[in-house]
Amino acid sequence: MEQLGDISLLKDKAKEIRKLILLMTFNAKSGHPGGSLSATDIITYLYFRELRIDPKRPDWDDRDRFVLSKGHASPALYAALALRGFFPVEKLFTFRKINSELQGHVVNHIPGVDATGGSLGQGLSNAIGMALSGLIRKKDYRVFAMIGDGESQEGSIWEAAMSAAHYKLSNLIVFLDRNMIQLDGFTENIMSLGDLEMKFSSFGWKTRTINGHDFYEIHDAVEWAKEEIGPKMIIAKTVKGKGVSFMENNPEYHGKPVPNQELLNKAIEEIERE
Repeated sequence: MEQLGDISLLKDKAKEIRKLILLMTFNAKSGHPGGSLSATDIITYLYFRELRIDPKRPDWDDRDRFVLSKGHASPALYAALALRGFFPVEKLFTFRKINSELQGHVVNHIPGVDATGGSLGQGLSNAIGMALSGLIRKKDYRVFAMIGDGESQEGSIWEAAMSAAHYKLSNLIVFLDRNMIQLDGFTENIMSLGDLEMKFSSFGWKTRTINGHDFYEIHDAVEWAKEEIGPKMIIAKTVKGKGVSFMENNPEYHGKPVPNQELLNKAIEEIERE
């Protein structure tokens, strides 16, 4: 297994992405900061360590793919793409504005976005289609995806899970962002998800549970997944609103930005100190 080594670059990029998430949603006066912050470390690892991509050739056919099925976490992905060089960072501040390309859910006309997100539960099927296409065309790219835990209450997720196992998609690696909160509150109060590792395992997936904010655990899980046969599900325990004390584990910030400049300054200071 390849060792991760120094993670200072990843930590710095994650801080930049978190600050951009706060600034983008504050500037737009709308958006979903909570689930973007919980997804940041995984997205940072993928875009600044793992994915075989080329910002100068966003449609390169042999690139690795990433599908953000929980597409409302678009600020995290847009920020990573901008910092990776797919488009200028300044463009982030058009987020959710009239006539902006940067819509609230990820859209695939943005350089670097492989699949449009919208109705939850559909992105996993998109990722499976990409992975199956790669096998049929004898391509060696990998397909990574991220789904949400609230999203995993959707029946389409489980239909897709059966399909991925049936086709033995070893080129498919999926993260489940287990932050325990969805739009209306805590997932376990709304529709208990139970033992997700056991459930995906029973559907024919190789499964593993990690701390989704620990770069070493993320790295070890990805290295493990690359060696396993069949589709892999990495259940990442995360904190909604990670990095900002008043947003952490607070359902209020699922779909609401920081409301005023004073709290924004406080949030950015906390992220910079982390």
